Amino acid sequence: MLAAVNPVTAAPGAANSLTAQAEQTTASSPFAALITDAVEQVNQLEQQAQTAVAGLMTGSGVDVHQAMIATQKADMAFELVLAVRNKAVQAYQSVMGMQF
Repeated sequence: MLAAVNPVTAAPGAANSLTAQAEQTTASSPFAALITDAVEQVNQLEQQAQTAVAGLMTGSGVDVHQAMIATQKADMAFELVLAVRNKAVQAYQSVMGMQF
């Protein structure tokens, strides 16, 4: 009657092909590239703020104002990326909740 169904197993290179496929999707998606660039910029600002604060604490010529400005830039950039992420999640949830 019915033949036995063999279990599905992953091919040896399947993980690599899935990773490559995900990278191609990310590369072709302008929104994903925009978000990735924004996160990288926030990371750079955070690193600059950490360097400025460390310079202030060690007394290596960093002014208090420079350290505070770097910290506030990093904080504001993080808040902006967080707000964009929250809106994207909210839009996704809204679309998933639609009845067709």
